[in-house]
Amino acid sequence: MRRGFGERPEEETPAIAVLDENGLVIGWSKTAEKLLGYPPEEILGRPGTTVRVARDRATRIWTWTGGSGDENYRAGMIDLRHHDGTQIVVHAESARIATKDGRHAWVVAVVPAAATGIELSVLEPLLTHAPVVMAVWDTDLRSVWLNESAQGLAEVFPYFEIGRLLTDSPSEADAPVPPELIQRVLEDGVPVIDREARWVAEDHHDERTYSTFLFRVEGVDGRPLGVCLMAVDITYSRARERLALLRKASIQIGTTLNVGRTAQELADLAVQGFADFCVVDLTDEVFPGPEPLQRLPSTEERVPVFRRAAVASTRSEGTEPTLPIGEPVYVPASSPFTHVLDTGESYLEPKLDTSSDSWPADDPERARTIRDTGIHTMIVVPLKARGSILGNAVFHRNENKTPFTRDDLLLAEELAARAALSLDNARQYTRERDTALALQRQLLPSKLSGGDAVELASRYLPSEVHEGVGGDWYDTILLPDSRVALIVGDVTGHGINAAASMGRLRTAMRTLAYLNLPPDELLTRLDELYAREADEGDGIAESPIAATCLYALYDPATRICTMASAGHLPPAVAHPAGEVYFPTLPAGTPIGLGLGPHQAVELELDEGTLMVLYTDGLVERRDCDIDETMRRLTEALARTEIPLDTLSTNVIQTMVPETAEDDVTLLLARTRTPTP
Repeated sequence: MRRGFGERPEEETPAIAVLDENGLVIGWSKTAEKLLGYPPEEILGRPGTTVRVARDRATRIWTWTGGSGDENYRAGMIDLRHHDGTQIVVHAESARIATKDGRHAWVVAVVPAAATGIELSVLEPLLTHAPVVMAVWDTDLRSVWLNESAQGLAEVFPYFEIGRLLTDSPSEADAPVPPELIQRVLEDGVPVIDREARWVAEDHHDERTYSTFLFRVEGVDGRPLGVCLMAVDITYSRARERLALLRKASIQIGTTLNVGRTAQELADLAVQGFADFCVVDLTDEVFPGPEPLQRLPSTEERVPVFRRAAVASTRSEGTEPTLPIGEPVYVPASSPFTHVLDTGESYLEPKLDTSSDSWPADDPERARTIRDTGIHTMIVVPLKARGSILGNAVFHRNENKTPFTRDDLLLAEELAARAALSLDNARQYTRERDTALALQRQLLPSKLSGGDAVELASRYLPSEVHEGVGGDWYDTILLPDSRVALIVGDVTGHGINAAASMGRLRTAMRTLAYLNLPPDELLTRLDELYAREADEGDGIAESPIAATCLYALYDPATRICTMASAGHLPPAVAHPAGEVYFPTLPAGTPIGLGLGPHQAVELELDEGTLMVLYTDGLVERRDCDIDETMRRLTEALARTEIPLDTLSTNVIQTMVPETAEDDVTLLLARTRTPTP
């Protein structure tokens, strides 16, 4: 262990030793004996290195004192060895003198490190008690001084230990301020200003960030005396908290294309260290209700202008009275809410005024809420995107007694701007998705009829990701002689264009089917038609159509089903006995490429045989192999005797995750005995 770290004595007499030019001890004072435990008879005539903890250069006389200086004087911190083997950290000064015989010797005066003269500075009380971490190393890079803020931070700065050399432990390379950087500053004198240093505890339960400064300490003559480190804990500084909140906003706001969820994400984020209470109110266009706001009753004092979309509070029990989600928000014409809506400018009220001539006087219910909950400061920010005002975000404080400031207003506006863009994206997505869904519902068959040939059931699930509705479709067509055509297809892409293209393809297939064309010829003709029109740019779309399709024509008289595929997945065929297989079909090329012809195969089906046509959304998953999903589909079709509606529901529940990655279309057909 080391000595020299106790309380500083009120007065410390230096221990004196004299070494000749060969490094032998020729003088030894009583204080030296008291400090190091060696009586004169055991040390006189012996090398000075007897009590000097050996280092690489310890055999040279003047390095016995360490520190800085020249060939005539040196001073600094060194390690000495006590008679009992322990180490003592001391401050040593040595001076070279001439002896009577013309030779030279060294007079060395040492005192324990705790009694060094640095604490005698008139600045010592200021520096010692300063709330800034300060540490000083000498020119040997030995720690010689720590103020109170630095003491106890050895876990963060492992080299914060009086008397310890900076290079003692190689593990210090992971310290917030690398020892190499401290050494570089000592060597070149170039200071390091406001360097951010981060520390994380081994168990990751504590984390701190410091702003650090390094500069070389020099004497009046410019000679380097050491290096000083200063550090300020900025872990919880306001600027860092604001940056952290904005970083969270970029991650936590707009995770979905759902208007309500996006509004709630803004409110939830706002109460994470910024506001105590936050509400988000949106216009009818963005967050519509069962009845337009314009049709709701209003008075001269209060009109409905928003709907409550989200609310969040720092109080877990949510004691602040608030409207339910979706309810209309009535505000007086004189309120800041209507002002923000009309002007598009934010509103800051650092200290809420509830006097008789203030705006809350025109809104007694809101004024009562302000008084009851202790709300004392407020910010109202418009949610603006692409030139439109989508609503307001309102921030309150009641638990936090600090009023909102102009800086807080800037932060609120930045949060609102990010949320508004996400809200607008969600609004446009919802609008297009609703339009595409409505179009698709109109284009898909409202009722299936298989006549006497087959019993039918179907399911369609639009995607919950991407742009939503895609180009999946299905159809059944009754033809002469009790024949029935079964069709499932998938236009590439999503959205309104895909839905419209699907409708055109469905109409064209119906037209060709009524011409009694066999499946392979029908797909070939359809492919040629759309490829030609795409080349001519007439009537189809601005971009060429590509669609997969499976066309099956079943004749109950012969029990023959003729199938042709245009790049579509094969159907599943389940015998009444329970065997399920997937017939091999010539793949064919998708519709719209003009690379036909297509080929057909014929299957003879027993009575009660089940045919299952589907799109890729049923069986294709990013996280699952196609063979595995086909196996699961086979298992789901094991009980073919149950009602088709029940069976189709079972298949969907077995195959489709909670959030469908793509549109899912399923068409089930079970053969019947033909009526004589």
